[in-house]
Amino acid sequence: MKLVFGLGNPGKTYDGTRHNVGFEVIDRVANRLRAEAECKKHSALVREALMGNEKVWLMKPQTFMNLSGRSVRETASFFRVDPKEILIVADDVSLTLGRLRARARGTHGGHNGLRSIQDALQTTDYPRLRIGVDSAGQKDLADHVLGRFRPVEKETIQAAMERAADAVECWLREGIDPCMNRYNSAETGK
Repeated sequence: MKLVFGLGNPGKTYDGTRHNVGFEVIDRVANRLRAEAECKKHSALVREALMGNEKVWLMKPQTFMNLSGRSVRETASFFRVDPKEILIVADDVSLTLGRLRARARGTHGGHNGLRSIQDALQTTDYPRLRIGVDSAGQKDLADHVLGRFRPVEKETIQAAMERAADAVECWLREGIDPCMNRYNSAETGK
């Protein structure tokens, strides 16, 4: 079994915001894999799918970004899943708009959702896929990540979310190393 968590904030108020790109990637992967209907379990909206013979849970925590770890911990504990079998998909203001960065492990880098997960799992040894939403020189990053993409950014971020869904599928099939090799390109279009 593998778990993929897309981070974001629940509710219509946050739809389409920079912080919710993780939710949008989960929806894309769920549609591609023809996942079951969404239901609520482990403080998350869940869609179950199969990739080959392996069960995959695609999850959108409903705890708000800063408490994402609660849902991750609940689910990992319930299924006794090793953190290395959990992929976290999240936004990253440190990356240029549309750039992807997959890693097998690492720190939270100031991202409160990843900080919550790190605290909940008591490890930094879990794969993550970050999607660049750029800081655009903003001093108030909270307003920035809770804001929506400008019209000139929409084409770039839509393409990035498609590539991120590709990267999730790559991780599910082949693991983190091939995912990093294919999707950590400096160019946003590759």
